Amino acid sequence: MLQPIIKKRIPQIIELFKAHNVIRAYAFGSVCTKKFNKQSDIDLLIAFQNGIDPLQKGQSIWDLEDALMEMFNRNIDLVTENSLKNPYFIKELNETKVIIYE
Repeated sequence: MLQPIIKKRIPQIIELFKAHNVIRAYAFGSVCTKKFNKQSDIDLLIAFQNGIDPLQKGQSIWDLEDALMEMFNRNIDLVTENSLKNPYFIKELNETKVIIYE
């Protein structure tokens, strides 16, 4: 269940992801549940194209976080697929994630 705050901005989100070499993105956490409220942050999981320079990837993460925080006027937790290590976090993420861009 994806909250309207994400649904109504999908075209802008996709445009932003394309500009930063993101090939896949999921929303997860409270923004995909009924627990989402005015104080909730927005959790996003992204994957970049293969072969992206690490410095460019790092800059893209910062730029995306800033742009998304401005777009939604709330905190953004941006996680990359390659950074996932904790099996408990991965399990929790997989229970709520919803694809928003592919």
